[in-house]
Amino acid sequence: MSQNELTPKEIVERLDKHIIGQAEAKRAVAIALRSRWRRQNLPKELAEEISPKNIIMIGPTGVGKTEIARRLAKLDNSPFLKIEASKFTEVGYVGRDVESMIRDLMELAVNMVKLEEQENVKPRSAEIAEERLLDILLPPRPVEKKVSEMIGENESDENIMPPLQQNNTREKMRRLLREGKLDNRFVDLEVTDSRSMPMIEIFSSSGVEDMGLNIKEMFGNIFPQKKSLKRIKVPEARDILAQEEAQKLVDMEKVTKTAVERVEQSGIIFLDEVDKIVGSDSAHGPDVSREGVQRDLLPVVEGSNVNTRYGMVKTDHILFIAAGAFTASKPSDLIPELQGRFPIRVELDSLGKEEFIRILTEPSNALIKQYTEMLATEGVKVILKEDAIAEIADVAAIVNEKTENIGARRLYTVMETLLDEVSFNAPDLKDTEVVIDAQYVIEKLSKIVEDEDLSRYIL
Repeated sequence: MSQNELTPKEIVERLDKHIIGQAEAKRAVAIALRSRWRRQNLPKELAEEISPKNIIMIGPTGVGKTEIARRLAKLDNSPFLKIEASKFTEVGYVGRDVESMIRDLMELAVNMVKLEEQENVKPRSAEIAEERLLDILLPPRPVEKKVSEMIGENESDENIMPPLQQNNTREKMRRLLREGKLDNRFVDLEVTDSRSMPMIEIFSSSGVEDMGLNIKEMFGNIFPQKKSLKRIKVPEARDILAQEEAQKLVDMEKVTKTAVERVEQSGIIFLDEVDKIVGSDSAHGPDVSREGVQRDLLPVVEGSNVNTRYGMVKTDHILFIAAGAFTASKPSDLIPELQGRFPIRVELDSLGKEEFIRILTEPSNALIKQYTEMLATEGVKVILKEDAIAEIADVAAIVNEKTENIGARRLYTVMETLLDEVSFNAPDLKDTEVVIDAQYVIEKLSKIVEDEDLSRYIL
């Protein structure tokens, strides 16, 4: 079963491997992703009429909103862009216009498809690179004169290598190359000097894409890339040549066409801090209107054509996932037209001690695993006992209550403070076992937790 044919249950199961709790939000995004697959299997006329199941996630920071959206995009191999809604300004003001997020998404999609195509041509590019490398290692000796000319000039052909002998030598060299017996040999290779391109600072690129200009390509033609001869080892030369050939073999027209289709049919944009564009600042004079940003955002979410340097991109079927804490406002404070474009609303739960224990231990990328594996590279074996993990979770929960609630992100600051000494001395602790229990955690963190001002700065 391909990734885009996953059932809602299977999508939730995959998300469970990385994100603890938040069942309602996982269920909502699973349905939205499956609905996209359903739409793509409808007749074209009907499919065009069906709108994406855009979602508003409501919850404090650090509870998994961004992670759910990011993991969803990975499941579907979709172009994914996270952007803060508060970065946008109303049309007519200096700053980022809302359409720039579509252009950014398009750039991501082009790079994604280009890398995929380079992987597809990798075997062929490796073959061509090998031939080019053999030409450098064993320059071909052309038979410069025809036999008739040689006979006419009474020249001996003793110094000219016969084609068969030359081929045998080349094949022998190829075998040595593949066996790695030439890896320590140096070759002279002409490489492009990236520093030859002059530095050009652009303060605002807003609207540049609309003109279909690629600044880098334009100046690249005016200032041709400088090449220099470098003496490098054979393996490095082979990699450089393979990369050059892969770029030549990739059909950029096909890449662009595929990227546009992927953005239009499976693009995901995560609009964070959407609660920050609720309300209006008009009482403070001619300032940027938050409601104005919403009105600029509306046609993009609703479905429109955005001009990018790769051509027009339709936004009708891009999935938008908005998120915000909504502490000083509520989703119903958004303008009615924009509310209507986000039919699914889910509230994410705040995280406490029990969830923190699970976050530390259960996911495939669990925080405890990350820290122990990192220190293992230094030859230090760190063992965190169950009571220590419970104490870490307790500390994180307490600090969140006393200060700003930043959710699971608090675990990072607690872990960093706890393992600060071990991390610093790790290179001198080779082949050492460090056991961390509850008492160790209390000794390291109790003073900081008790002093509210200190914990506010350190944890």
